[in-house]
Amino acid sequence: MPAGDGPGQQVPAGGETAQTLDRGLRLLHLVADASAGLTVTEAAHRLGIGRAAVYRLVGALTGHGMLRRGGDGRLRLGVGVLHLARRAQPLLAEGALPALRRLAEQTGATAHLTVVEGGEGVALAVVEPSWTSFHVAYRPGARHPLERGAAGRAVLAGRAGHAGPVSTTGELQAGAYGVAAPVLGVPGLEASVGVISLAPLPVDTVGPQVTAAARTIATALS
Repeated sequence: MPAGDGPGQQVPAGGETAQTLDRGLRLLHLVADASAGLTVTEAAHRLGIGRAAVYRLVGALTGHGMLRRGGDGRLRLGVGVLHLARRAQPLLAEGALPALRRLAEQTGATAHLTVVEGGEGVALAVVEPSWTSFHVAYRPGARHPLERGAAGRAVLAGRAGHAGPVSTTGELQAGAYGVAAPVLGVPGLEASVGVISLAPLPVDTVGPQVTAAARTIATALS
């Protein structure tokens, strides 16, 4: 039976299970943050446990599709994580919709929540304003590089610790204007909130509105 903190002490079965779960989740986070993957030795060092314990965690997580070992032996996330993320996306969209509706009505522009998936920005939820004659048609599921468009650039700014709005012109669609701000403080989520319009968007007024919506959505999703 597993030893506790001192001689003669033992970890209760429930405590051992919780510790294993904690280690497994920490391992998933470590692998997710390692763009080139992790070796078992690297994972053991960062977790502060033995290689044998890491192999047991890897075996369980691989069996559930959460991890995979590449041809180079390095650990990477498995398709099971993507499956869970896709199951969670409708909940994220639902939590963001009230703030997106307010933002679309305030600005008269199409509002959207964009999340990072597979190194790209993906429009998860989109709300069009109800009172404008013309607005940008932006479909949920649209993908784009993070380096192009206000939504992706806002995510990159958030990675650097900048919470303020980002504006772009014509990077994803000719003649379209975008303003976006990162959603910060939600563990495991990289996202931005933004608006896109066919008319110029005054950043001094729209920027604070977008940033406020991003904060509201971060609170709703936390």
